[in-house]
Amino acid sequence: MSVIAWIILGLIAGFIGSKIVNKSGQGFLMDVVLGIVGAVVGGYLFTFFGAAGVTGLNIYSIIVAIVGAVVVLWVYHAVAGRR
Repeated sequence: MSVIAWIILGLIAGFIGSKIVNKSGQGFLMDVVLGIVGAVVGGYLFTFFGAAGVTGLNIYSIIVAIVGAVVVLWVYHAVAGRR
């Protein structure tokens, strides 16, 4: 995937994931960063459990990235909440 596709996927996944986790976004840049990290984490988790990871800019990859973004945001809030 190209860098632009990863940014678009990260933006979508980060935005939707942040709405699922805490009902408000983290800000544009943080949503993109956490979404891209979430896409990588989601791809790793899905591959670990025997499913395909991120396969391109499609609905399946968006779902994988959203799952990863929710995991990353949950960990982010758990760590940031302890400070």
